[in-house]
Amino acid sequence: MPEVRRTFTVRQPVEKVHAYLRDFANAEQWDSGTKSCKQQTPGEIGVGTEWANVSEFKGKETELTYRLVEDNPGRLVFVGENKTVTSTDTITMRTGGEGTEIDYLADFDFHGLAALAVPFIKGSLDDLGDVTQQQMIETINAL
Repeated sequence: MPEVRRTFTVRQPVEKVHAYLRDFANAEQWDSGTKSCKQQTPGEIGVGTEWANVSEFKGKETELTYRLVEDNPGRLVFVGENKTVTSTDTITMRTGGEGTEIDYLADFDFHGLAALAVPFIKGSLDDLGDVTQQQMIETINAL
């Protein structure tokens, strides 16, 4: 299973970062691959809330349904699924430096024929991780 992990610090308090990131619709702002992300579950955000996400990777769009599966102070876990991939995004936040240290981990489990492409896309996933890290830092710092 390929993964992308980045650890970095932003200049906002943990509570503000957690409140912002737990609304996965905000991925439109901080995730360089996300083209659109809309909450599908009515009401307040909590464990079980789902979002319809359209992402672009290597020039191709893909739709995933993301679900918030863990929402604890300092830790969020989202699982996105479609027929070719399950993506688990784990975001851990703690007070550090001049704000919040974020550990962002995206695990990808490709299914069927898509699994055969894993050796060829690892570099592209790493590049996407670099761009997303920078975009997340800039977006959160500007809150």
